[in-house]
Amino acid sequence: MSRPSSFPTPPCSLADYGWDEACEHAFSPHRAAGLTPARVVRAERGLCDAVTDAGIVRAEIPGTAEQGGPPSAPCTGDWVALRPATTGRAPVLHAVLARRTALVRSAASRTSHGQVLAANVDTVVVTVSLAAPLKHGRTERMLALAWESGARPVVVLTKADQCADAQRAASEVSEVAPGADVLVTSSVTGRGLEALTAVLSGTIVLLGPSGAGKSTLGNRLLGEDRLATGAVRDVDGRGRHTTAWRELLPLPGGGVLLDTPGLRAIGLYDAQDGLEQTFSEIEHLARGCRFTDCGHRSEPGCAVLAAVEAGEVPRRRLESYHRLLRENAYVASRTDARLRAGREAARKDISRTLRATYRFRERRR
Repeated sequence: MSRPSSFPTPPCSLADYGWDEACEHAFSPHRAAGLTPARVVRAERGLCDAVTDAGIVRAEIPGTAEQGGPPSAPCTGDWVALRPATTGRAPVLHAVLARRTALVRSAASRTSHGQVLAANVDTVVVTVSLAAPLKHGRTERMLALAWESGARPVVVLTKADQCADAQRAASEVSEVAPGADVLVTSSVTGRGLEALTAVLSGTIVLLGPSGAGKSTLGNRLLGEDRLATGAVRDVDGRGRHTTAWRELLPLPGGGVLLDTPGLRAIGLYDAQDGLEQTFSEIEHLARGCRFTDCGHRSEPGCAVLAAVEAGEVPRRRLESYHRLLRENAYVASRTDARLRAGREAARKDISRTLRATYRFRERRR
């Protein structure tokens, strides 16, 4: 396994990490207060590493910065205002600037909070390994997160050198990724890397499970082995978590790379818009349904079911759509009291109906 270096050795400025006129305008009130602009390159509980025009500094995160819960806590990619260091004390994070985009998943702790994986991202690279069986349901989940973030998703099929028919796999994946570029790459042969570089812009986050080749791909984009890589298991194509944290690194040709640890769980969090974009063909067909509240299950005049029966939409795709909608609605109900009350009322209605059915059967005996 290759060992990464912690930070860039050459001096870097904020401009190398994406600072622009919009950032300067948003920061102007903080600059007037004597604060220093910075971007979080790595965050942990109570501390963060942030890049400034003077270099990388380690700053304290006061408890008040985390009181709003995980979604508001500083995250890799955030633009922040730092109170300069004083004698005997490190710089202190004073404020987090408003995020342009945010990649958010349901918290692994199963609380009602979301977990921000990356902030102020422009391109989400959804990595899918061609060295393992394709799992379209997982790809659809990652695409929903990517679209919901406000960034532009690009699906990158890695390890093409280990696939007998990479182009056929690309065609298959393109059917579950409407509106997104799908590129075939190999970090071993260099296939597709030039085309990939051409479509990447701004801050780029690598998203995918362990073993998908994120860090190896990141090293090719960086032009050197900066990110840790490891082997995958032959039996299932899974890899170990060689990336232990999220970290920002400037790319030699411009832009910023954000590598993330492999995701075992990819729970949706308030991703209605992302789902509509991910399943845009179903949303488009739904406009032709007889009923405006059609659930696309057994209703008469359902244009979506007609398309499934005609072979225009795979049944697996519709089932995945239903499954992810249910999951998203459940997560929303945990954070919205009105939706939670509606879900509880529906559960009670079902229970009452079942009890009435059982009583009716008992009377007939």
